[in-house]
Amino acid sequence: MTVLWKSFWAAVSCAILATLSILLLEPRLSMIELLPDQGAAWYYWKLPEPTFWSRATAWGFYILHQMFFWGLIRYAVTHREELRDRGKMHLVNWVGLFGTAAFVALHYLQTAVWYDGLAQDTSVFSSQLSVIFLLVIVLIIEAPRRGLFFGKGGSWLEPARSWLIRYHGYYFAWAVTYTYWFHPMETTPGHLLGFLYTFLLMLQGAFVFTRVHTNRWWTLALEISVVIHGVTVALVAGQEFWPMFFFGFTALFIVTQMHGLGLATWAKWLITIAFAGGVVLVYSERGWEYLNEIIRIPVIDYGLVLLLGGVIVLIQRRRRTTA
Repeated sequence: MTVLWKSFWAAVSCAILATLSILLLEPRLSMIELLPDQGAAWYYWKLPEPTFWSRATAWGFYILHQMFFWGLIRYAVTHREELRDRGKMHLVNWVGLFGTAAFVALHYLQTAVWYDGLAQDTSVFSSQLSVIFLLVIVLIIEAPRRGLFFGKGGSWLEPARSWLIRYHGYYFAWAVTYTYWFHPMETTPGHLLGFLYTFLLMLQGAFVFTRVHTNRWWTLALEISVVIHGVTVALVAGQEFWPMFFFGFTALFIVTQMHGLGLATWAKWLITIAFAGGVVLVYSERGWEYLNEIIRIPVIDYGLVLLLGGVIVLIQRRRRTTA
């Protein structure tokens, strides 16, 4: 095993340990009294009476982390020629890994001492939307390779892919860092899985310009991890529409994501049949009137792909014709 892949597996192991270490904050967290839940637009885990320091540390550490992440990407992009060997670790990768570890420790400290996150001053939907657009951008970038619908229909997005390949890192770095500092390090299953997911996304950025960063199995794992997180959050919250998240995101896998893995036809059919069986099993009990839940997430995601991808393609073509 090369140094690159040893470093990758070591980093993933550290991400898991960092997630588990959040449980050690439970005695401190149990001392914090929060306001009653006030509905879907309310973020429960924030101080009833924020202080100057709770705000200053949350926003200050977020900005510091954001500048670090953007600076890392900027350095990598401007030194692209020096990073041609994708099979080894470069200085920028080591800086990314140790910098990520430092900001994990800083967030741990910030939660333990001041608790509050960016949720105190921003909408709960802003964090969710930032990640949704991240996943949509991945669909656009991967579309020319694996298609949008059963391996077909993605070639028209090639101009959008070329532009996003160059600039997507800056948006991804914002979405991940913003979401990371939006939440305090709470110990609910949803928070723990969310932080693990965020840690892994930060590692993806740290391994920029390496074979890890473009490994299709690793990038797919990052894409489909949202299934586990979405379902867990819904179940813990006692929401009955958890199948919307499970079958909605799994439908994306069936229609689009699995077609970039080189799976045999029989394997694809087996996965599809298992999916159909799960739908029948769940909705025969839940009620067929809720069957439309399955298409809600795909309709939103594919709609955003068509809208965002279409706009970028039109802009790129217009630039070429006027150049």
